[in-house]
Amino acid sequence: MLWETFNVVRDIPRLHEITTVLIRYGLGDMVRRMGLAGVLERAGRILHWKASSEILHLEPAVRARRALEDLGPAFVKLGQVLATRVDLFSPPWIAEFEKLQSDVPPVPFETLIPVLETALGRSPFAVFQDLRTDAAAAASIAQVHRAALADGAPVILKIRRPGIRAKIEADLRILAHLAALLESEVPESRRYRPSQVAAQFARSLRRELDLAREARNIERFARNFAGDETIVIPQVYREWTSETLNVQAFVEGVPGNGLAAARAAGYDLPLLAKRGADAVLRMILMHGFFHADLHAGNLFYLPGNRIAIVDFGMVGRLSEERRHQLVDLLAALTNRRDDVLLDVLLEWAEAAAVDEAKLASDMNELVFNYENVPLKEVRINAVLGELTAIMREHSLSLPPDLALLFKALITLEGLGRQIDPEFDMVAHIEPFVRRVIAQRYAPEALWSRGKRNLRDVLSLFSSVPRDLSRLLKEARRGRVRIDLDLKRLDHFGAQLDRSANRLTLGIITASLVIGSSIVMTVSGGPTLFGLSLFGLLGFIIAFANSLWIIFSIWRAKKD
Repeated sequence: MLWETFNVVRDIPRLHEITTVLIRYGLGDMVRRMGLAGVLERAGRILHWKASSEILHLEPAVRARRALEDLGPAFVKLGQVLATRVDLFSPPWIAEFEKLQSDVPPVPFETLIPVLETALGRSPFAVFQDLRTDAAAAASIAQVHRAALADGAPVILKIRRPGIRAKIEADLRILAHLAALLESEVPESRRYRPSQVAAQFARSLRRELDLAREARNIERFARNFAGDETIVIPQVYREWTSETLNVQAFVEGVPGNGLAAARAAGYDLPLLAKRGADAVLRMILMHGFFHADLHAGNLFYLPGNRIAIVDFGMVGRLSEERRHQLVDLLAALTNRRDDVLLDVLLEWAEAAAVDEAKLASDMNELVFNYENVPLKEVRINAVLGELTAIMREHSLSLPPDLALLFKALITLEGLGRQIDPEFDMVAHIEPFVRRVIAQRYAPEALWSRGKRNLRDVLSLFSSVPRDLSRLLKEARRGRVRIDLDLKRLDHFGAQLDRSANRLTLGIITASLVIGSSIVMTVSGGPTLFGLSLFGLLGFIIAFANSLWIIFSIWRAKKD
């Protein structure tokens, strides 16, 4: 199976390394069940691949996190994406995935010079002043260096690591194959949709590799907050920005985790928490475009109680329909409407098989638990945690855009409470929900939706004659085909096929018995123990066939 799946020879050494790490951390059973162990068994004996007793005593989530750390940047990023899937993993797993950090030792500046020269078309020292060769920050994909423009404006240069794309593409190919193997060979993993998670991760990581895309994200956020002086988005210098280089204004302020320094500087922390929450809720509910990695390290506090937001590599997008669903969900949570919660979850479930009665009962119990709790005491992360636990129990998974969103809301409340222990997330959500609902049913919005729906209906009716004419032409040419997907008939056909096979083998066995009996009565030919060799051989084959038929019938009864 391994050689059929991994047909790119250059990826085999990396696969060997991945398998070694998984076995080292006691995850060899997963390797075996995916069909990889048979090929690597001999190498495993030679290299003594075995998990130590100390590792085996660790919790599975800890072992998985440490394995991802050892596997390198792409797998660390994968763990960070998995940390957003609160609908798929329980809190202990999420907590472990959140410990994964992209910080890595910086590469020497000399290795970055060819990247800069290609991006700028000349030496970086001819473009920037005071270009510092020591890295201000280093991550798995890029590292940051400070410099100044010709006019003295301070900037940062975010430079993509050389050769990182080829390494990540190799890992993404392997991850896609591993996810497919996991899905096909480990049935209990299918509820986690590993292929879908791998595809989502690949899209996210490829977007992060393109620093020009991040620049476009920054410019879009800047336009969305153009009229808000309390939120600062760094300026992008487009003339120096490309896929491998992002040049933006340097932001100098108190880091988001420097609360003591912020208090000493006289900042109003409750006001900062309120402004930060309002900004994120505007991103989510009004703009449909939000920062998906807004932790304290990506915030700075500036004079005037302003907030600067940086690092826009990971963003989330929400369609208008999805925003409506989210508003309905938040309104149902704050108003304790279990029927609306059920409707929203069923919309997200799409074609998944759901026990609606059990799900409705669980929603009712969730709302009942918060029946008499004052709104200011309701914790949005606790409510969303219970909601996602119910989704895991019913094998429901969030759409990828909403998985990022749930994580952003949970992170936002935690960050708000770090800044201000009295921070009330629900109190901030309520006004936004009311405003968005009012906008949804405003006359202009209703008129706009009505025109769009009328246009769709008229388009449908206008296309009916053409589609009908096409159908009749195809029917006259004999090209119309009707496909029926009947599961029970498929099962019946498989049973019929097995029965026919047994019947055929029974006839062959009977023929062998009769033929062998006749051969036994004929003198001459080779003998064994005084019996005709061919007759004896026929009886042996007939006996083996009879045993197979009996075993086949017994196994079918067990199934």
